[in-house]
Amino acid sequence: MAAPRGREMNDATALLRLMSWLSPVFPIGGFAYSAGLEQAVHAGHVGDRESLAAWVEVQLTQGAQWNDAVMLVEAHRGAGDRDGLAELSDLCRALCVGQERLNETVGQGTSFLQAVSHWVSRDHFPGRETPLPVAVGIAAGVDGIDPRLAVGAYLHAFASNQLQCAIRLSVLGQDGAAGALAGLETIIGETAGRAANSTLEDLGGAAFVADIASMNHETLEPRLFLS
Repeated sequence: MAAPRGREMNDATALLRLMSWLSPVFPIGGFAYSAGLEQAVHAGHVGDRESLAAWVEVQLTQGAQWNDAVMLVEAHRGAGDRDGLAELSDLCRALCVGQERLNETVGQGTSFLQAVSHWVSRDHFPGRETPLPVAVGIAAGVDGIDPRLAVGAYLHAFASNQLQCAIRLSVLGQDGAAGALAGLETIIGETAGRAANSTLEDLGGAAFVADIASMNHETLEPRLFLS
C-alpha cells in the first residue's frame, strides 16, 4: 500500500518549491549538459532562433522530454510505491537512447535526490540512481504538488537550460533567448496539460534527428558539454 502523502499545497507554496528544485542554481549540474544540442549546432541543424525554437519544441512534444514528462507524472501518481517506482526507474533508464543520455538523467537524478532531501526524505526514493524525471515526480507527489504544475515547471526548466546552452554556443544572445522562451510558453503549457493526463501507454517519440545527435555527441571533439 502506498505511503501517505503530505497535505496538498497551495499554489504559491508549490510554485516556490518547484522554483527551488528546478532553479539553475539547484546543485544537480544541469549546466554541464546540452541534451545533444551542442552536436545539433555543430552539424548545422540549429543555427538561429527559429531553428533553435523548433529543436526544443520537437524534444518537448515528440522526443525524450515528452517521455520524461510521462515518467514524471507516473512517478507522481505512484509516490509511496517503492517497488513500482523501482520498475519505473528501470524503464526510464532503458529508454535512454545512448550512454550520454543515460549519464545525464541518472547523474542529475542522483544529485537531485541528495539536494531535495532537505524537503523530502530519501526513504521515498527507490534508490540512489533514480533518474531525474522519476525523482522530481516522486518529490512532487510526496509533497502534494499538482502534477500539471510539476511537469510544466520541469519542461520549462529543460527549455531554459537549452536556451542557456545556445547562448554559450553563440547561437543567439540573451534577448534572443528571452524571445524564444516567450514563444515556447504555450507549447510548454499544452504539453504539460497533455502529460498530466498521460499513462505509460503514451510513451513514445519521433525525434530521430535529436536522438542521433545525442549519440553522435559521444565522439564530438572539442566540446563544451557532457552531452
